[in-house]
Amino acid sequence: MKKNMIAILMAAAVLMTGCASSGSGAGEDTSAQSEASSAEETSAEAADGASYTIGISQFAIHGSLDNCREGFLQGLAEEGIVEGENLTVDYKNAESSTEYANQIASDLVSGSPDMICAIATPSAQSCYNAAMNTDIPVIYTAITDPVAAQLANEDGSSVGNITGTSDKLPVEKQLEMIRELLPEAETIGIIYTTSEANSESAIAEYEAAVEKYGFTLETVGISTISEVSLAADTLLAKVDCLNNLTDNTVVQALPTILDKANAQGIPVFGSEIEQVRKGCLAAEGLDYVALGVTTGKMAAQILKGEAEASQLPYESIADSGLYLNTAVAENLGITIPESAQERAIETFAEISAE
Repeated sequence: MKKNMIAILMAAAVLMTGCASSGSGAGEDTSAQSEASSAEETSAEAADGASYTIGISQFAIHGSLDNCREGFLQGLAEEGIVEGENLTVDYKNAESSTEYANQIASDLVSGSPDMICAIATPSAQSCYNAAMNTDIPVIYTAITDPVAAQLANEDGSSVGNITGTSDKLPVEKQLEMIRELLPEAETIGIIYTTSEANSESAIAEYEAAVEKYGFTLETVGISTISEVSLAADTLLAKVDCLNNLTDNTVVQALPTILDKANAQGIPVFGSEIEQVRKGCLAAEGLDYVALGVTTGKMAAQILKGEAEASQLPYESIADSGLYLNTAVAENLGITIPESAQERAIETFAEISAE
C-alpha cells in the first residue's frame, strides 16, 4: 500500500512538472513562433526586393566624368536602387590609362556583377570587349560617338549586350557662341588625343562646320598628357582662342592650358560646366549630372528585367546650355554681350581651383 501511495505521489509530481513545463513551453513556443514568423516575413521581403552589384569603370578623374557617376547613382536611386541599401558598387578609375582600363574591365568581369557601367569611351570599349562572352550587360555614358566607337550601329541600335548615353557636343551652337563673344576672331585651336575615338569624331565635325561661322581651324593631336604643354605653345602662336573638347587626356591638363593661354591673353572655351568653373571663358555644353541620371534610369530598366541592353538604343541629351565665367572675361578684358548674359544657365563670378 505504501509503495502504491509513493508511486501515485511520484506520478502526480511528474504530471504537475509536465504541466508546468508544458505551460512554460507554450509561452516559449509562442515567442519562437513569433520570431520564426518575423524571420519568414523578413525573408519574404528580401526575396521581393532584389539586391544588385554594379561595377563602375571610369576612365579618368575629372569633373564631367565625376558628375556622370554622381548622376548615374542618382538615376538608379530614383528608380529604387540605392547604394548601401540594395545596391553594392565596385568603383575603379583607370587614371587615363588604356592599359589600366583593360585590366579594370577584366577584373570587373571576373567578379560577375549584375552590370558594368563604363564612363567614357576607352572604358566602354574595354568593358564591352571583356564582357562580350558573358551575360553581363554593359551600360556606358559620356561617349561622344558610340557609332565611331563601334558600340552602336548607324541606326543607334546596340551591337550587343550594351547600351548607354552619348555626350555628343553641340558643335554648331558652340561655334555660334564663340562668334557672339569674339566677333573679330578668325582662328580657333583645338588640342585632342589621337587615340580617343570621341575626339576624332568631334574634330571631324568642327572641320566641317567652322567655315560657316567665319573661322579657320588649327589642331594638334597628342598621344599622352606630357605632350599637352608643347601642343598648347604651338597653337597659341597661331590662334585667337582655344576650344576644349571633352577629351579625357586634355581635360586633365586644363590647368596647364589655361595658365599658358591667360599669360598671352587668349581665351579658352570649354565644353561643359566644370571647365567654365575652372577658368574657361564660356561653354555651350551639357549637364553631365543629367546625362548620368538618364543612364541610371536606363540601367534600372535592365536590372529589373524590363528590357535587355541589346534592345535599348543609346540616348543623347538634345538640350545644351550656356555657361559663363565673368571673372575670366574681366581678366581678359572681354565684354560679354547682354544677350549672352541673359540666356546663360549659370554664370560664375570667380575661378575655382578645384
